[in-house]
Amino acid sequence: MIKLFVGLGNPGPEYEATRHNAGFWWIDALARELKVQLQPERSYWGLAARATVHGQHIWLLEPQTFMNLSGKSVAALARFFKIAPEEILVAHDELDIAPGQAKLKRGGSHAGHNGLRDIHAQLGSPDYWRLRIGIGHPGIKAEVANWVLKKPAPDQRVLIEDSITHSLKAWPAMLAGEMDKATLLVHTTKPPRPKPPRPEATTE
Repeated sequence: MIKLFVGLGNPGPEYEATRHNAGFWWIDALARELKVQLQPERSYWGLAARATVHGQHIWLLEPQTFMNLSGKSVAALARFFKIAPEEILVAHDELDIAPGQAKLKRGGSHAGHNGLRDIHAQLGSPDYWRLRIGIGHPGIKAEVANWVLKKPAPDQRVLIEDSITHSLKAWPAMLAGEMDKATLLVHTTKPPRPKPPRPEATTE
């Protein structure tokens, strides 16, 4: 079961609406769902909230260390409450997935994501769960740093918000430890709207 839900991003109003903060957006949405308020927790270098669901305690965390040092915050809370890597879910922006989609996976490489890289290092394990929120790729590797720190176009923001709303449906299954079910819920995307039929050609 997931005991610690983490969202990655950068603190400060200038970063609030940027693609790199998609993980924060997910945790904000989960906090609204659970009716809890994230508060500054200096011991964990982040904004945190504790919720009790069906008698189980869970934590929500948004590291305020800046992306590159996210692991410092995650590891501090996880160690204090003896939360194992496989009981942690990290929501983060994902370049290799199109806006409107999200994917759930456990383990694997950090694939160059600086937040995940530091979490790997601080936890000493890659064996945590990741909720990968698609933000799309600029198409040129040299543009990536710029891309993640910019606001998505309004239509892309709507798609990202849709994927957050859709993937949030999986949190009860995550909490229950039903990760196969959670994966299915996250990966099952809404079918595209059918196109209106074309008018049939008439012959004289």
